[in-house]
Amino acid sequence: MFDQIIIKVLLIAAFVIFALILMKPGGSARTQAIRTITLLILLAAAIYAIVFPAVINDLAQAVGVGRGTDLLLYAFLIVFVANALTTVRKRRAQDAQITQLARQIAIRNPEFPEPTD
Repeated sequence: MFDQIIIKVLLIAAFVIFALILMKPGGSARTQAIRTITLLILLAAAIYAIVFPAVINDLAQAVGVGRGTDLLLYAFLIVFVANALTTVRKRRAQDAQITQLARQIAIRNPEFPEPTD
C-alpha cells in the first residue's frame, strides 16, 4: 500500500492540474457548465480509481474485459477519437469563418492593378 503512495499522489496532482486548466472559461454558458460537470465527474472517478485500483479490475471483469488496464486503454481510445473528431469539426468551422472574412475584406477593399501602357 505505502509503496504506491508516491505514484498515487503524482497521478492525483496531475489530474487536478489538468482539471484546473480545462475549466478555464470559454464557449457558451451551457457548454461551459456541461464541460465543468463532466470534468468534475471524471476527476472524481480518476481519483477513486487511483486510490482503489482493484475497482477498475472488477469493473473490467463485469463488462467482459480481462484486465482493468485494457478497459482504461479502450476508454482512452474512445476519448481520443471523440476529441479528434471534435477538433476536426472546429477546424472546419474556423476555416469557413476565415474564408468568409477574407471574402468580405476583399469586397470592401478591392485593389485594382495599376494600368500599364
